[in-house]
Amino acid sequence: MISIVLLGTGNVAKHLFNAFLRVDEINVLQVIGRNEDHLAYFKDKVETGTDFTKINDADIYIVAVSDDAIAQVAPFLKAKKGLVAHTSGSVALKSLGDLNHRGVFYPLQTFSEGKSIDFKKVPICIEGEDKSDMNLLKILAGLISLEVHEITSEQRKSLHLAAVFVNNFTNYLFTIGHDICTEHNLPFSMLKPLIKETVNKLDYLAPLDAQTGPAKRNDVKTIESHLNQLKNKNYQDIYSLLSKLIGEKYGQKL
Repeated sequence: MISIVLLGTGNVAKHLFNAFLRVDEINVLQVIGRNEDHLAYFKDKVETGTDFTKINDADIYIVAVSDDAIAQVAPFLKAKKGLVAHTSGSVALKSLGDLNHRGVFYPLQTFSEGKSIDFKKVPICIEGEDKSDMNLLKILAGLISLEVHEITSEQRKSLHLAAVFVNNFTNYLFTIGHDICTEHNLPFSMLKPLIKETVNKLDYLAPLDAQTGPAKRNDVKTIESHLNQLKNKNYQDIYSLLSKLIGEKYGQKL
């Protein structure tokens, strides 16, 4: 049985909490967070508290707080004998400071409130400083996921950067598409099969081979027409830059 104290009350903490609760070999002892209202999500199922000086002893302390808050939370765990692991994709392991045992437990996924996640399919990236810590992280990750990867802090930073491009930036492009549809009284749902096929193709093709569209074809007239349709200057700039970069990637001059 692995005992856990979870520090944090945001989306990552909530999703990890739910994944841990489904596993008999994991015992979540306590959830600590600064916001009493956010702790209400956990109260019926586990001990909660706002006092970081009253953290229970556990095998692993999962620090699921914002990147900037990691260094603020870590000192409260300095006297603990258990392993302290943060969940950030971009923060180095050493940011936890001078602790007895420190590591990283990074689930590579986008987490939104109210949207359940199948953790068995979520890659979990782990990092530790000695063999026993790595073994413990590997066991914990393996209890909730089928994809466990040992990667360094530098690799994780690069992976997080790539994730911002394929998830955060892509989702913003979906938002632009949604705005255009709304402006012209079109249902955004009409684009969903296209979005899904774009992603599904990546199971069979590399992104470089899956590219289509006017920029790759050097279809200048279509590109100019689209730019004229866009009234939002920021959207025009995004369209122009992406078209230019796609064209250059495939040897076109736009």
